[in-house]
Amino acid sequence: MTFEPKAVVFACNWCSYAGADLAGVSRMQYPPTVRIVRTMCSGRFDPEFAFRAFEKGIDGVLVLGCHPGDCHYREGNLKTEKKVEMTRKLLEAVGVDPRRFRLEWVSASEGGRFAKLVEEFTNTLKELGPNPVRR
Repeated sequence: MTFEPKAVVFACNWCSYAGADLAGVSRMQYPPTVRIVRTMCSGRFDPEFAFRAFEKGIDGVLVLGCHPGDCHYREGNLKTEKKVEMTRKLLEAVGVDPRRFRLEWVSASEGGRFAKLVEEFTNTLKELGPNPVRR
């Protein structure tokens, strides 16, 4: 049986989630093993979300937000960058490979970019194998 990694995508409502929606309505193919969680802003991402996901056996976490300068809440995505960097360091300290946790910018018109990112991320997770910190 082949390993199919599970990933959670935290997507900003205004840009990234709309980009995911565009990928869907455009019938772009991307791995079905990802679950999208819509947040009003990527700035609402909480490091605890990533820790809980990994603890519950998720193989990777992808945080998506508006491109810098395009945040609907002005600076939410800049806060996200700081939170993600801190979270990455903490995850590394507990043994999570940093390639399992990623931040990217996706706009509402970038359905193709969304699909490509999810596919690339899933391929990386396949190479890494199952999450070693799962309960």
